[in-house]
Amino acid sequence: MIKIGSVSLPDFPLLLAPMEDVSDPPFRAVCKDNGADLMYTEFISSEGLIRDAIKSRQKLDIFEEERPVGIQIFGGDEEAMALSAQIVDTVNPDLLDINFGCPVKKVVTKGAGAAVLKDIDQMVRLTKACVRSTRLPVTVKTRLGWDHDSINIMEVAERLQDVGIHALAIHGRTRSQLYKGEANWDPIARVKDNPRINIPIFGNGDIDSPQKAVAYKKKYGVDGIMIGRAAIGYPWIFREIKHFIATGEMHAPPSIEERVVVIRKHLHQSVAWKGLVPGINEMRRHYNNYLKGLPNIKEFRAKLVTEKTLESIDAVLDEIVATYAGYAFEPRGVDMDNLAYTCG
Repeated sequence: MIKIGSVSLPDFPLLLAPMEDVSDPPFRAVCKDNGADLMYTEFISSEGLIRDAIKSRQKLDIFEEERPVGIQIFGGDEEAMALSAQIVDTVNPDLLDINFGCPVKKVVTKGAGAAVLKDIDQMVRLTKACVRSTRLPVTVKTRLGWDHDSINIMEVAERLQDVGIHALAIHGRTRSQLYKGEANWDPIARVKDNPRINIPIFGNGDIDSPQKAVAYKKKYGVDGIMIGRAAIGYPWIFREIKHFIATGEMHAPPSIEERVVVIRKHLHQSVAWKGLVPGINEMRRHYNNYLKGLPNIKEFRAKLVTEKTLESIDAVLDEIVATYAGYAFEPRGVDMDNLAYTCG
């Protein structure tokens, strides 16, 4: 069993990565249904929370059925991060996570996300401000370093553990790499092997199949893995990894009936949470991934992204089930380069 403060997780837990405009409550719900052990919200601007920005506040929404769940915040100002931690406290998540890994320009130019990797003293100050301001266990998600010449994850891990974090998730790329090239898990393994480190270390980056998850588990010795892009439109990745770990065999791909059940849940919960128009509109980005692999699906997909009512979308989904009943899906390959999102 893995412990993060008072949160108990199974041995080798599977974590859903925090992804901007992806990891909302409806998406987290379908990932939880399919085996994710710990989920994180989309990352939330500390300044946005303090300004009472509507979008930032909405990201604080969590639901009992998805627990354990962590709320992730980012920022570059100690006072703002401390105040944000206090605000997060009020909605009672299971933990507070700090993003020191997001590589995108709009975050980095504010001195937040991966920018903090250039100043470990500042990272320590920001982390300490959060730890002191919340009763929740604090965790961190970060990267190996700013660039290839400044990989400093070992110092980061030691110093953040020393100021009180309860777990560390490490993405195996530098900020300069963004999401390009292959993730390098060797430094993650060295952090895990460091005798000074006694908190859980989770690896993140490029896990897109059960086989790779098990291979990385054995090779790098991490306490668990965090999955981001491979779960977009395919929440079954969690159950497939767990099945492969338990049996050494591949779980059968989800049938068209199973896929449509999940699409409907995701859609209807999106509408319930966001409202009819935004719920339908924002769901449109997911259909392609959910239905990937079906031959001649273009016509149906075009209908799904143009219909404007739940009833009409449900009717299209009924057509898809009838048309592809019994279709044998191949084990899914993930085109990671075409799954864009913002995360650490």
